[in-house]
Amino acid sequence: MEPSMTESTTLLNAQIGFLDTHVALVHIPLRAYPLFVQVISQLLLHNTTLDDDGDTIQPSRPWHFWHPFVNVSVTPQACSVVCPRTEVNALFTPLLACLDPALRATVTISNEDYSVMMIGGEGLEAGQRVLDLTSPLAMAGIPILFITSYWSDFIMVPLKARSKVIRALEDRGFVFEADADGEAGHMTNPASPLLQSHHRNSSSNSSFDFPPIAGTPPASSVSELQMRTFQTLKKNGVSPTVDKTSLVTCAGIKDTNASSLAANFTEGKLQLGLVKCLTGRPLPRFFSLTLTNSESASVTLDKSLLHHFHNDGEDLLLGKDGSEQVSITLDLSKLPSESTGIVCGVASKLIEGMKGRIGREMFNMSYLSTAKAGHVIVYEDELDDAVDALHGAQQNGVTGH
Repeated sequence: MEPSMTESTTLLNAQIGFLDTHVALVHIPLRAYPLFVQVISQLLLHNTTLDDDGDTIQPSRPWHFWHPFVNVSVTPQACSVVCPRTEVNALFTPLLACLDPALRATVTISNEDYSVMMIGGEGLEAGQRVLDLTSPLAMAGIPILFITSYWSDFIMVPLKARSKVIRALEDRGFVFEADADGEAGHMTNPASPLLQSHHRNSSSNSSFDFPPIAGTPPASSVSELQMRTFQTLKKNGVSPTVDKTSLVTCAGIKDTNASSLAANFTEGKLQLGLVKCLTGRPLPRFFSLTLTNSESASVTLDKSLLHHFHNDGEDLLLGKDGSEQVSITLDLSKLPSESTGIVCGVASKLIEGMKGRIGREMFNMSYLSTAKAGHVIVYEDELDDAVDALHGAQQNGVTGH
């Protein structure tokens, strides 16, 4: 079933808006990662800024980060950092200039900035809401990056495409309310045509990588998107890979009743655990940390890393309910930089295939876009069905290790 103006959505009660930040994307190969641990730690731990008078400003509440959005991810492919351009210029660019030229050439920093849209909502099922939202963006040919956290989901769009994003969503019934600076801020969808009945899998239409090939129109349907995706994968010899490392998604506790001293002490223990994950040996198999100035820290990580946290994270972290996850990964480093829609094409195929297998409307999955890879994260007990769903789209397309 193809997308229509009568798509279902779970966005009615979600809080959606642009964050007040412009971010850049940094790709660091694993062999260069040890050289960047210090600046990454500075980015995460120096959680203060200065006001106009030069006085230190602390975050508004415990657990909150100063910057509107930062993500640091370490995967079997590479380290990927999303952070404000000002922090890239202050921390990463000077270090890059000191590297051996051959190693420096392997590290990349995006030339363009991205705007970040935040879709509030707790739990992995929030990814379904983002798929509903990204359908009009994909149909408008707008490339995106996509990150799911414990609390919310984030869509990164090229800053230069922001007005096009607004028009694409307004054409689908969404209304933007201007902020104090006259820019589009929060989004609502009163009386939206997206609130009628329709299956969710038909709205799984987004891209995670780079701008489209010049002159190539965006896919006009989910089936066309899926066809293009698997043709591109086959042409470039790319297969979705199952990494059976057991993952968990959790977040720092929001203890609003704790005293400031106790809350800060607990936050310090969380920070220590995070740094141990990033600096330990061997390198973390999978670690993705999202920090914002409105929510507690969120992390998806190799379950074996929990021992780095005080009491194995029992008194620090939410969400460790025993539901383990695994990552289906696409290494996109060999694809042309202009390739788009790869991860979403796989995700939409998964949703389509899984609905008939597990006996319910949808299954839980989350997403992580990094600089040169995409990751679809599913629950461990649904992995076999997810892999089977992909087999029909690409012969021998999924391998495990």
